[in-house]
Amino acid sequence: MNDDRRGLDDPRTVTRIVYALVALCVLAFAADLFYAKHPHFGVDGWFGFYAVYGFVGSVGLVLAAKWLRRFLRRDEDHYGDRPDDEPDDHHRDHHDDHHGDHRENPDERPERNPDE
Repeated sequence: MNDDRRGLDDPRTVTRIVYALVALCVLAFAADLFYAKHPHFGVDGWFGFYAVYGFVGSVGLVLAAKWLRRFLRRDEDHYGDRPDDEPDDHHRDHHDDHHGDHRENPDERPERNPDE
């Protein structure tokens, strides 16, 4: 069998990376046993507090981003990336007003100073 998948295209590689990350997380969690804690609030002296706090915070950020995506999501053609989406004159004039371009003919280019 000739399999040309390399790097992250190979599911076995992804599985190995996930197992390595889990092992690192378990080691970091277990390392909490081997150093002296100096808690400031009491709760931060609990075993594994910072590992759990970091995990819950990360999961919270992902869930908040998924929720926020509902409000920030735009249609695929929102910015008019398709070539047949030419702005009409109203949009062009409105755009030029915001950029201080007050030429009579917006299609006319200003003269450039060669010394600039």
